[in-house]
Amino acid sequence: MPAQTPPVTEQGGRAPAPTGRELAAPGPASPARLLGLGVYRPRRVLTNEELCTWIDSTDEWIRTRSGITERRWAEPDETLAAMSVQAAAAALADAGIAASDVGCVILATVSHLEQTPALAPQIAHQLGAVHAAAFDLSAGCAGFCHGVALGRDMIHGGTARYVLVIGAERLTDLIDKNDRATAFIPGDGAGAVVIGPAERPGIGPVVWGADGSLSGVISQTRDWKSFADDPSGPRPFWQMSGQQVFRWASYEMAPVAQRALQAAGITVDDLDAFIPHQANMRIIDTMIRALKLPADVPVARDIAEAGNTSAASIPLAMERMRRDGQAPRGGTALLIGFGAGLSYAAQVVTLP
Repeated sequence: MPAQTPPVTEQGGRAPAPTGRELAAPGPASPARLLGLGVYRPRRVLTNEELCTWIDSTDEWIRTRSGITERRWAEPDETLAAMSVQAAAAALADAGIAASDVGCVILATVSHLEQTPALAPQIAHQLGAVHAAAFDLSAGCAGFCHGVALGRDMIHGGTARYVLVIGAERLTDLIDKNDRATAFIPGDGAGAVVIGPAERPGIGPVVWGADGSLSGVISQTRDWKSFADDPSGPRPFWQMSGQQVFRWASYEMAPVAQRALQAAGITVDDLDAFIPHQANMRIIDTMIRALKLPADVPVARDIAEAGNTSAASIPLAMERMRRDGQAPRGGTALLIGFGAGLSYAAQVVTLP
């Protein structure tokens, strides 16, 4: 059937093609910033010495290779939801924002063990954010920075006035606790921030990406379908190729951090704090050298006492720096998360 041509107007020209009904603009846009911060750290402190009573390792070996001296492991009542609610409630109180005013709840995690439903709607309900959009975000150790980027854009776009971003993990549910190569690395915990409107920007543009060609270096030992088909073998556990991750993070992430500084229009000399994902103390030191970070800029080293808490590590480290007086309220900090995927994200923020 031949294509129809637009009707001819009285002036002899063609009438404009239909363009659709004009849509309403979103709500008023605004710059965004972090307004509040809260965390939850599990009660149980597990030292290297205690861990080495059941794995073939030593305190010296663990400290030398990771910088970890102890970590927090959640007890049965410290569920992923319970830790998230505690951290989120503390962040809301710190911001002076009611849960009912939150427009979106984002939970960054890889350790929610139910395929469906997502955990964020349940957390929103328990907090009293009953009308908020809510969803889980899986971007590994970069998840919190991904959530902050999404929250910033929601405030900018006017789709939410306040966004609650939570990074929470119970990584001890995912590991083989007798595996000498991985059991000493993870910790549990939760951290949250409230993002809201500001008079001037307090969250810089995100620099993010992923390299799926290296997705296998942080993975599960087997997928859940194969385990369901043959449950006679060990269940899936988290595994990592440590050397490959170390090389990638140490040398590929410093340029990402530098691009985040450039996107925010600042240099390392303008920073009041550097808060990288707490993956490994040697990775942090390598990034410091690559960035040529001034010696007077404090650096988060929460990994020594918290272990690697994946999506929770940056807000947990942020809280420790603020509590210890290392990072000032209202100071300028560079955040960068990186891990499974392999995914990464970095941005400069004004601290709450």
